Amino acid sequence: MIEDKDQLARDRIPANDAEDAASEFPDEGAPAATPEERVVALEAELADAKDRLLRALAETENVRRRAQREREDTQKYAISNFARDLLSPVDNLRRALDSVPPAEISDPRTRSLLEGVAATERELLATFERYGLKRIDPMGERFDHNFHQAIFEAERPGAAPGTVIEVLQPGYVLHDRLLRPAMVGVAKAGSQPPDEDDTA
Repeated sequence: MIEDKDQLARDRIPANDAEDAASEFPDEGAPAATPEERVVALEAELADAKDRLLRALAETENVRRRAQREREDTQKYAISNFARDLLSPVDNLRRALDSVPPAEISDPRTRSLLEGVAATERELLATFERYGLKRIDPMGERFDHNFHQAIFEAERPGAAPGTVIEVLQPGYVLHDRLLRPAMVGVAKAGSQPPDEDDTA
């Protein structure tokens, strides 16, 4: 009966466990490692364990930094879709202000209406600024494909080639990310910059 229990216990030990046990307790017939060899082997194991630990710590730190950066970006740019949807109404306010003929501005009711629309536009743009949304109005600046979208090119006397000569629609950036490029007209290469002799 006792022999059967010993046999059962031996059968239950997985092969890997048996090999591990054999490596921990070498056969009596195998030559014993010298203390120096044993120290070298243990130092190698320690160096390997330290290396694995340092790599695991570095990976954990990288994951933490990445998660922090993603949280910050999510918080910073969470309003981007909402802000993008508000750009069209802001554009319409500007179009309404620009569409009134100068002759009608003298009418007190029209002037009052225009002042209200202008105040609404100013307040909305101030709110945009508070949340990091800035208007790009590049009139007279060099064309920058990162922030501008060229709609047309035209010759313009006195304008340097590649200069924005007309802003059809202002662009917007949210913090440092482009939300909408400014739609612009650009001076052609045939345009001549102002002559320095003419200005003197």
